[in-house]
Amino acid sequence: MGILNVTPDSFADGGRFLSPEQAVRHGLALLDAGADVVDVGGESTRPGAEPVAPEIEAERVVPVVAELARRRPASLLSVDTAKAEVAAAALEAGAALINDVTAGRDPEMLPTVARHSAGIVLMHMRGSPRTMQCDTSYVDVVAEVHEFLSSRAAEAVAAGIPRERILLDPGIGFGKDAAGNLRLLAALPDLASLGHVIVVGASRKSFIGTLSGAGVGDRLAGSLAAVAGTVGLRGVLVRVHDVAATIQFLTVLSALRGAA
Repeated sequence: MGILNVTPDSFADGGRFLSPEQAVRHGLALLDAGADVVDVGGESTRPGAEPVAPEIEAERVVPVVAELARRRPASLLSVDTAKAEVAAAALEAGAALINDVTAGRDPEMLPTVARHSAGIVLMHMRGSPRTMQCDTSYVDVVAEVHEFLSSRAAEAVAAGIPRERILLDPGIGFGKDAAGNLRLLAALPDLASLGHVIVVGASRKSFIGTLSGAGVGDRLAGSLAAVAGTVGLRGVLVRVHDVAATIQFLTVLSALRGAA
C-alpha cells in the first residue's frame, strides 16, 4: 500500500502533493513502482494533528481518487478517512477501500462501507491524533489491541461488511511508545490469528528515530527492518512511503528464508 498524502501537515511528506496534478502524478508513480493499493489521505493523523472539516478533506481527496480511477481503472484505491461523508464521496469517485484510523467511530462509517460493497481497514488508536501520545501505557498492549480489533471486526461484520473485506491495523505509532510498537510488531502472528488481513504501517514512524536517532527523511533502513517480520505471514499489507525499496527488500528476504 503506497502512501499518498494530499495534506499540508503530514509528518513525512506534508505539502509535497497538495495540487491534484502533483498528487495524481505521485499516485501513478506508486502504482508503477509496484504498489497493490494507493492510499489517499486528506487529513493528517500525525501526533498532535488538528482535524479538518469534511468538505475540505473531500475537496483534497475526491478529485485525486476520481482521476486515478479514470487513468488506472484496474487499480485498487483506498482513502484514509474517519468521516463517513468523505468515505461516501470517495467510494462514489472510484475508491474501493476505506482506511479508518478510528475503526468506525463515526456511527455512519460501517453502514456506508457496507452499502457501497467496499472494504475497510480498522485501526487501533487510543484517543485522537491530537491526544493519542498523552498516554502510551498499557498493562498488556498486545492483548488490548487484539481484543479491540476482534471486537471492531465483529461490529463490522454485524454491519454487513463481509469478513474478507475487513482488514485490521494494530496502529503502530498511534498511542504507543517505542516499546509498545516493538511488542506489536513482534506479535504480528498473534494478530494474524484473528483471520483478517493485517495492515502494518511503520514507515518512517517516530519510534525508528527514537531507536536510531535518524531524522524523518533518513528512516528507510529502519522502516524496512520494521516490516521484516511480515515475511512468511499470510494476508499482510504493508503501508509504506518507499514502495520500490520495500518490494525489493521483501522479495529478497522472502527468497532467502525460502532457501533456508
